[in-house]
Amino acid sequence: MKITRYFTKAGHEPLEGIPFVPRASRITKLDGTVVFEARDVMVPEGWSQVAVDILAQKYFRRKGIDSANGGEKDARQVFHRLAGCWRFWGEQHGYFDSAEDAQAFYDELVYMLANQMCAPNSPQWFNTGLHFAYGISGPAQGHSYVDPKTGEMKASTSAYERPQPHACFIQSVGDDLVNPGGIMDLWTREARIFKYGSGTGTNFSRIRGAEEPLSGGGRSSGLMSFLAVGDRAAGAIKSGGTTRRAAKMVCLDLDHPDIETFVDWKVNEERKVAMMAAGSLLMNKHWNAMCEAVEGSTTRDADPKTNDKLRKAMAHAKKEGVPPAFLAQCLGRLAMGDFSRDLKQYDTTWDGEAYHTVGGMNSNNSVRVPDPFMQALENDGTWDLRRRTDGKVARTLRARELWKKINYAAWACADPGIQFDTTINEWHTCPADGPIRASNPCSEYMFLDDTACNLASMNLCSFLTPDGGFDLEGYRHGIRLWTLVLEISVLMAQFPSEIIARLSHDFRTLGLGYANLGAMLMRMGIPYDSMEGTQWCAALTAILTGDAYAASAEMAGELGPFAGYERNKASMLRVIRNHRRAAYNAPDSEYENLYIKPQGLHGKGVPRRIVEAARESWDRALDLGEKHGFRNAQVTVLAPTGTIGLLMDCDTTGVEPDFALVKFKKLAGGGYFKLVNRGIPEALARLGYTPGQIRDIERHVVGWLEITDETPGIQRRQLLAKGWTEDELKAVEDKLPTAFDPAFVMDVERLRKDFGDAATDAFMEALAGSMTVEGAPHLKAEHLPIFDCANKCGRKGQRYIEPAGHLRMMGAAQPFLSGAISKTINLPAEYTVEQVGAIYEASWKLMLKAVALYRDGSKLSQALATNLDLLEGLDTLADEEASKAEKAQAIAQGMTQQMVRTYRKKLPNRRGGYTQSATIGGNKLYLRTGEYEDGTLGEIFLDIYREGAAFKAVLNCFAIAVSMGLQYGVPLEEFCDSFLFTRFEPNGMVQGSDTVKFSTSLIDFVFRELAISYLGRYELAQVDPEQLMQMAGGRKPDSMGATYSNGGMTPLFPETQTSAPPAFESVSSPAPAHAAAGPAKPSVSAYKVAREKGYTGDPCPECGHLTLVRNGACLKCQTCGATTGCS
Repeated sequence: MKITRYFTKAGHEPLEGIPFVPRASRITKLDGTVVFEARDVMVPEGWSQVAVDILAQKYFRRKGIDSANGGEKDARQVFHRLAGCWRFWGEQHGYFDSAEDAQAFYDELVYMLANQMCAPNSPQWFNTGLHFAYGISGPAQGHSYVDPKTGEMKASTSAYERPQPHACFIQSVGDDLVNPGGIMDLWTREARIFKYGSGTGTNFSRIRGAEEPLSGGGRSSGLMSFLAVGDRAAGAIKSGGTTRRAAKMVCLDLDHPDIETFVDWKVNEERKVAMMAAGSLLMNKHWNAMCEAVEGSTTRDADPKTNDKLRKAMAHAKKEGVPPAFLAQCLGRLAMGDFSRDLKQYDTTWDGEAYHTVGGMNSNNSVRVPDPFMQALENDGTWDLRRRTDGKVARTLRARELWKKINYAAWACADPGIQFDTTINEWHTCPADGPIRASNPCSEYMFLDDTACNLASMNLCSFLTPDGGFDLEGYRHGIRLWTLVLEISVLMAQFPSEIIARLSHDFRTLGLGYANLGAMLMRMGIPYDSMEGTQWCAALTAILTGDAYAASAEMAGELGPFAGYERNKASMLRVIRNHRRAAYNAPDSEYENLYIKPQGLHGKGVPRRIVEAARESWDRALDLGEKHGFRNAQVTVLAPTGTIGLLMDCDTTGVEPDFALVKFKKLAGGGYFKLVNRGIPEALARLGYTPGQIRDIERHVVGWLEITDETPGIQRRQLLAKGWTEDELKAVEDKLPTAFDPAFVMDVERLRKDFGDAATDAFMEALAGSMTVEGAPHLKAEHLPIFDCANKCGRKGQRYIEPAGHLRMMGAAQPFLSGAISKTINLPAEYTVEQVGAIYEASWKLMLKAVALYRDGSKLSQALATNLDLLEGLDTLADEEASKAEKAQAIAQGMTQQMVRTYRKKLPNRRGGYTQSATIGGNKLYLRTGEYEDGTLGEIFLDIYREGAAFKAVLNCFAIAVSMGLQYGVPLEEFCDSFLFTRFEPNGMVQGSDTVKFSTSLIDFVFRELAISYLGRYELAQVDPEQLMQMAGGRKPDSMGATYSNGGMTPLFPETQTSAPPAFESVSSPAPAHAAAGPAKPSVSAYKVAREKGYTGDPCPECGHLTLVRNGACLKCQTCGATTGCS
């Protein structure tokens, strides 16, 4: 093929003019433990810290390459081994007309990689070029390949000479236990795929249902018993040798006899988690009561016949359902003098033992729904479940009852997803070789069983031009180049089984896609959920697939079509014609063999040249295809682009909208830098706003990052007049960009003393920003939709993209894709089962091939117990005019919904703690603490030098009440949230404390001190961060106990909100919640802080940070780049 140059010049280095700089990469766990660290990593200067971390931690090869120097350390090494390897294989097998074309191919790819314009899927970064560039070799791992010259099947002799570049596999499984192609063989094949960083999907519908007869006599245990085995095997595997988890899809046809059990599988398993958590609390309570009954006996009497208290404890336990066998075991332990409180207490956190115990958690599940079922649903008809052994009807169900069960399961636990079987197969290019029965884990690759697909994604924002246009020529040039890259990757690949090697060679399916559509639309000033937005999506997707098929036909003209083309020629050309009809927005009557008709490209709101290019691409694809056939049976999908999206610094993935208007840019030394979404100023400029108006809107969103004489509430001149120095204000301004809340860097009490509450509140709110454009000055109401995101933005935002908007965007893209779209429709928590069903039905009518839903709060692992949004009484807590009594009642109601123990956990007889003396407003106070063995707080004592005063007695009773609450499991966070900032005398200046210098009351001081010492709430301290850094290991002496365990609450970010030295970063503590700048307000949980920043609120399965965002049908971490998918 002839390769033209668009980005580079012949005779010039492809990276000419791109400065490379040394950077550091450091990734830590929540406890400050360094997971990975690399220094002097050479990368393009414009790359973000997250992109650097992805490359250095995940994609640099370290083992076997210059091990003395740590392996790859320069991005140019990686660009060379990738592009060089593709060029090598392409030259070896005649893909280029000349050496000059091969060099142009190499140069253009290196340029695009360095400029983050496109990236292949993760397995390419892991595996491609290791043998080519470094000669790395290793023993064969059971892979196979088809010799491209002879067509002969061969076994790989090396693990690396031929890489495994494919991210997506679909594998078959037969109704056989141990033979090749059977159930146990599948687990081995899956392991081989997971090991190299890829994912796989399988339709299990061939396996007979429960109670169907076995050939040797007896009855089958059914599908579910085998799925449980495969689920456990997948959960034990990490992939790629780094931190990628096994990614797996389980599909089942809707007429399988076990379909109801399959649909309910995850629902019931997640219920088990809840029951284990509740049951463990119950068992601990009764074991503790029995121990206390014997320990309280003077003779340590363990006989319930003579120990009345023990007999009552056992009777109570039996009444509440504790198994008799367990009670007998408890009696045996008590008789032996064993009073150890060693029963594990389970919770519902994602990484807890309860979740690890249950099944079904290591795969995405989907049901295959054909059109006849949807028609039966519309007509209130019946649906037959058929036996796998003889095809006879096993049972008949009402279609609507089965549909309701599916909808309920999706509502309850976000699984199963839906794959519309008829729609998928009506767009199938190769039906002569069998139907499409399954997909990869993320649901975008759908083709024949035992095939594979390698992916790459174009970064749409990289094709935006400075004048506000779109580089159409560059985009089309990139499509042609990367179609060739993916085709060469099929040629050079090895595969985990002979049948996958054969079928991948014969059909050569590719998965080119794009990322950053949502960010691109925002930067262009186009609302995501608008006709113009969906038409841009349709046009760019049409160009993507049309040009990719045209390139495939070009290759077919020179190298021949794929081996299965001739027997599928009529079907494939029919599919191409239907794609072309959609590009021309043809009438429904013109489409061939389609029950559901697509949304066509009408082009309203899109530049004519873009629409014309889309139609021309399909004219050319059909023309060349009719002449030469096609080299590839499929060419495009829209993948989640999880890790590679972060590598390209994409704000959004696939067709996803943006998730937040304020971004938190990771800093090399730790912490995050707060900045406004790039799309906001660009969009505002295109909409005609002046620079001054744009500045005001940005300040509304992200906050004032400098203090001027125009800052609302308090002006700079007023601060200077009150004695604030220029150096003090400069220090505050330096810290504002990295502080989530300005209360972390401002002395709020000093502000209140100088300017009063109203002015201080207005000033602090201006510095903090709202994280939403809602309410911004100058912004016209008609422009608000441009800035709508997938979630509500910030604390005050109310707007978000409705589920129907997501569906419309998917419906615009689907008619122009070979495969499907990996995307999850996010639903608010209040959505009902009926609304879930309505979305599924709308998806079918929009001709989507697959759809998955996620209702907020549908997973037990979400930290909803700490999210006051879902607790009664939130309005009361937020109401500043509510009385203390009203707030106390609301807090009490909230506490009852959390896991508070119903028994008292005894403190050890000899226990650690510390004593803090301080003088508050001239009154001497002693605070003493008592700790459990693990260092958590269990009691407090308060003493004040006011002999005979009633206040002293009240204070003593208060300390006892707090201690009892702690011992019964009330979280310390709740006490702190309730009593911080309470105002009464004595108050004022504090002497004798290292961290607290001013307090609004004695109680305020006590809970400031406890929050700093036991919860790591350093934002409550009133000293410089440098002084805190010197307090290594936190406020408590090491001898006082282990690091505080916060009961499953996960910090949003492990590092401080400012870029601080490692000594301070290593402190294991929750991220600071919003420091209140006035009267007592409830602290915001880490979950809620994460949600305000646009994240899901779930912890990353690798680094633990709450920085996960939706990523197609999966999740990706903005901190470490981990993804739950296979891209």
